[in-house]
Amino acid sequence: MSILDFESLLAEYDKSDMAGFTRKFVDDLNAAISAEIEIEADMDWSGVVCLGMGGSGAGGMFLSALADDSGGLPFVVWNNYGLPSWWGPDWLVLATSYSGNTEETLDGVSKALEEGGVVIGICSGGNLEEMLSESEESICITVPSGQMPRSAFGHIFGSQLSICWALGILPRPSDERINQMIGRLAKISESADLLGGDGRVSSMASKFSDKEIAIVSASEMSSVGIRFTNQINENSEMFSRPVELPEMNHNEIVAWNRNSSSQALLYLASPHTHARVRARLKWMMENLQPGDSWLLDCEGESLLESLLFAAHITDWVSIALAVMNGIDPSEMTAIDGLKTYLSTV
Repeated sequence: MSILDFESLLAEYDKSDMAGFTRKFVDDLNAAISAEIEIEADMDWSGVVCLGMGGSGAGGMFLSALADDSGGLPFVVWNNYGLPSWWGPDWLVLATSYSGNTEETLDGVSKALEEGGVVIGICSGGNLEEMLSESEESICITVPSGQMPRSAFGHIFGSQLSICWALGILPRPSDERINQMIGRLAKISESADLLGGDGRVSSMASKFSDKEIAIVSASEMSSVGIRFTNQINENSEMFSRPVELPEMNHNEIVAWNRNSSSQALLYLASPHTHARVRARLKWMMENLQPGDSWLLDCEGESLLESLLFAAHITDWVSIALAVMNGIDPSEMTAIDGLKTYLSTV
């Protein structure tokens, strides 16, 4: 699709400027990780429970991937009401709600505070900020308001990273490495843009626009696969499903031997993908016959950079899919309707 086509499609369908917010991702991320976080280093935790739903909760999965790769503590993602039964005050609670009013997250925070836990919150205001202001042991980090949570990933995840770096529970790269990473991400952002980019995103989207999409992620990239699925669901109003390598090689791979022409495969890998998983990818790409397939080999000198690279590219794909199919990527009628109903019961 030409630049002129996307210019017209975005003007017609992108009513709340999802593309504009996505274009600011790298700047938002850089501002968040550069901000001063007034928290003393504290490694004296059994682990971290990350509370959050939807776009606000995605960062917890990325933190968990980084912790599995090079952290000193387990990170557990909790997308539900309350807290897991094994939770105790020796586990730090990192609660993220962009609006500050996500009821599942507030429920978990309330339980943690009642049971003597320490909560670090990230929000743009709302009830979460108010709850944490009344707790001497807990703090709240605010992020800029005024956009959809799923478009505020730079603000949210950047703040989560800054908190974890300040506490010492994830290793912080040197300033030089961070600056180099931001520079490379800025170049990638320009090339991925639907306006003036290199066309890779539009080519990928055109392959997937009329198909159900399976996102097959190498294990270290599974957080991106899940987030991309959610972005496709919410931005593009399409079905997708995430599966993980090597696990899917022991089950779903069998189903691809039949009735796969109406589906598409996106493979997500990185320089950090295990050599044996690479071999599995090679076999699948040579032997499975979906309607279309694409390998997104995510660049990056660190796992963090690979995750950010992939998240940004796939955000643009979800927006392209939306406007190509005549969908406003910011509209979420079903979610708004459900929230209205829940407010009455």
